[in-house]
Amino acid sequence: MSEHKEDPPQRQQSAGLAEGTTAQTRNRRRSLCSGSDTMGGAMGSVLHWLQDVAAVTLLKARRTLFQAAILLCVLVLLLWVSIFLYGSFYYSYMPTVSFSTPVHFQYTSDCDASESALCSFPTANISFMKNERDQVMAYGQPYRVSLELEMPESPVNEQLGMFMVKMSSYTRGWKTVSSVRRSTMLHYRSSLLQSLSTLLFSPFLLSGMAEQKQLIEVELFSDYKTNAYQPTVGAVIEIQSKRVQIYSSQLRIHAYFTGIRYILYNFPLTSAVIGVATNFAFLSVIVLFSYLQFIWGGLWPPDQVRVRVMMGDNTRIQQRREEARKRMEKENSQKELNAPKVIGAVNEASDLQVNDTVAEQSSKKPSVLPDASGADVPDTKEEGSHDSTGPEETDRSDVLDGCQVPQQGETTLRQRPGPWMSL
Repeated sequence: MSEHKEDPPQRQQSAGLAEGTTAQTRNRRRSLCSGSDTMGGAMGSVLHWLQDVAAVTLLKARRTLFQAAILLCVLVLLLWVSIFLYGSFYYSYMPTVSFSTPVHFQYTSDCDASESALCSFPTANISFMKNERDQVMAYGQPYRVSLELEMPESPVNEQLGMFMVKMSSYTRGWKTVSSVRRSTMLHYRSSLLQSLSTLLFSPFLLSGMAEQKQLIEVELFSDYKTNAYQPTVGAVIEIQSKRVQIYSSQLRIHAYFTGIRYILYNFPLTSAVIGVATNFAFLSVIVLFSYLQFIWGGLWPPDQVRVRVMMGDNTRIQQRREEARKRMEKENSQKELNAPKVIGAVNEASDLQVNDTVAEQSSKKPSVLPDASGADVPDTKEEGSHDSTGPEETDRSDVLDGCQVPQQGETTLRQRPGPWMSL
């Protein structure tokens, strides 16, 4: 029986132990689950933050790349436009530097053929038009015109001596504009010098690589300028000798540049860099101002907006003041109509007494008046204007400021500072 009596407590103890172990296991599981949940939540928040950061970074990178691409395209476009403008300016401003054309002389051959002399002077007509449209020489540009004669060292030319070369330029109506004559001859070479040069250059002379000839250059015009009203379209060249012998000839026109054209011609690379850089800077400034005008609506829009807002506030304040003044005038008019006459007389008497007291105090203390007047000087323009208009306007201004309206005598007494205030 005793054994049976001891069974329930043991069972209760064993049950309590089992419940404690199960509770501990449950708490452990709950702690593990809560820890795993907190870890999962933390990892999820970190992942979301990383995802947001990556998305924002990608968006900023795309925007930056897009802006950089637009900026690069704009810069390349400005560079090409600058190069095109400089090339157009150079092509239109710079005239033809040099012009060379062969001169084909003609003469008559209807005379006696037994004589070695020609029947007439050799003459050639030269056109100064390229492609029959464009003029070779620009207006106002000085040119150097010269004739190159390739003459053999023949006995006839050596015995010819000096001869004349004439050039006459004409306009479209075959009107002669200018004419010039120049003399020339072969360079002198002695017989010994001719023999030595022949022996020295005999291999080249035999092979045909060299010839016994001289190149004579005759300067016809050193500073020729064409007229805009009568442009030169051609010239006639005449060699005034019937015994001259010529292999070939060339007419050369070379421009003599001064000022900016001299710099553009003699320093082409430096001029190109400076010109393109200047055009690029000018176009960049124009594009920048256009961008600011498109984005902001002007160069300094914030100041303009502030001025407009301030002007609007001032007008509103003035309107409110005028409305308040009108209201106060109506109220004062109604009070004056409703107030009895006795009260007005009493007020007038009180005003007279106050003025008498003010006069007595001013006579007893004259030193205080300058201080009061000095204190009254630094008032604003608006207060002075209200005081000059009359007591009604001062009353209205005082009511607008939110204080009670005093009488004139009371205001003078209150505005007078004592000796301790001047310190």
